[in-house]
Amino acid sequence: MMKFKVFLLAFFISSFCFSQIKDIQKTEIIKTKNGFQLLRNGSPYYVNGAGGDSHLDVLKSIGGNSIRTWGTDNAQKVLDEAYAKGISVCLGLWVGHERHGFNYNDEYAITAQLEAFEQDILKYKDHPALLMWAVGNEVDLFYKNFRVWNAIEDIAKMIKELDPNHPTMTVTAGIEPAEVFMIKTYCPSIDILGINTYGGIQNLSDAVRMYGWEKPYMVTEWGPYGHWESPMTTWGVAIEATSKEKADFRELAYKSISKDVDLCLGSYAFLWGYKQEQTPTWYGLFTKEGNATQSVDILNSHWKGNFRNQAPILHSFVLNDQDKKESIKVKRGKDCSFTYSVTDADNDSLTYDFQLMPESTDKKAGGDFEKTPESISFKVTENSENKVVIKAPSISGPYRFFIYVHDNNKNVATANIPFYVK
Repeated sequence: MMKFKVFLLAFFISSFCFSQIKDIQKTEIIKTKNGFQLLRNGSPYYVNGAGGDSHLDVLKSIGGNSIRTWGTDNAQKVLDEAYAKGISVCLGLWVGHERHGFNYNDEYAITAQLEAFEQDILKYKDHPALLMWAVGNEVDLFYKNFRVWNAIEDIAKMIKELDPNHPTMTVTAGIEPAEVFMIKTYCPSIDILGINTYGGIQNLSDAVRMYGWEKPYMVTEWGPYGHWESPMTTWGVAIEATSKEKADFRELAYKSISKDVDLCLGSYAFLWGYKQEQTPTWYGLFTKEGNATQSVDILNSHWKGNFRNQAPILHSFVLNDQDKKESIKVKRGKDCSFTYSVTDADNDSLTYDFQLMPESTDKKAGGDFEKTPESISFKVTENSENKVVIKAPSISGPYRFFIYVHDNNKNVATANIPFYVK
């Protein structure tokens, strides 16, 4: 009898705890005097988020409160780990892209996609880390079939029926009047417009209003200038900003985001992690080894302002006294003299790593997977303070030379110079 009472008590406690968890899951959007506000569990919730699911301890330490995924791969693990850190999740549903071969005239494919999402929604809708659903990411990129918006609406409408506790968002590549019109007209079940934008961030709040979007929005990707909007060399490759230049732009970008207190519900900085896209360092706030760049310090300064050992700052990096924007060309086997200037606010001891790569030939669009070029060995003829001299490769073609400046606290400064060997 005693065992039965203990069992009943344990069952009651577990049931009570589960009901308590369920009670704290609700996310809602309320209308305010001048716009909208996001509430989580009845309290105001401004999203200081990051796109990606790694380095959650660092995100939490700098005041980040949410992460965004693009699909449901490993969703249970991601949700559980985020919940353990007190971080919410904008869970993505990867809607098929026309550019990847999805046919929005194929009713069977559309139905199968919808049914698959139904299972995802039922599986994750009650998870306490869930903040909202992101229905698709950049389905408007290079698309022609407008029926994709009908599919987006069908998914969002289904979410409303299955999960009334979490809002819906769809994410576009930038913002254009045509997409705003299509979503307003054909997707009434979408609550929030998610916008991925980079160089145009400072004009975004004006564009949202000019193009007629009347619901709230979020900046679902933001970071340095995109490779498609950056300066180019004469041989047609994009010129990447240094980690300092990226941090300086993120400072301006975040101020632009946060000033729109009426319509913008928050943002997700891109990319909270590492990936090869044009180069190994273009978009990630971390290197492949997990070292944090100066952009993490910028987010910390706005989100929490806690003490944090800061990343080194790379002030300059030039080749043969020429700036990276000068389309530098060198002869085969000749000296390439790279000079640089670095400071560290914490006076940490610094180490310098250099890497030579051929220009990537596996360049895609829309963040599709790219293969990282293999590093090339090179001969160093001088390595002194603030200077390294190497011999140019013996094979003609485009290359990049990378510098990584590490402190002893898992921080790093990065830069690269594209050059052409003739």
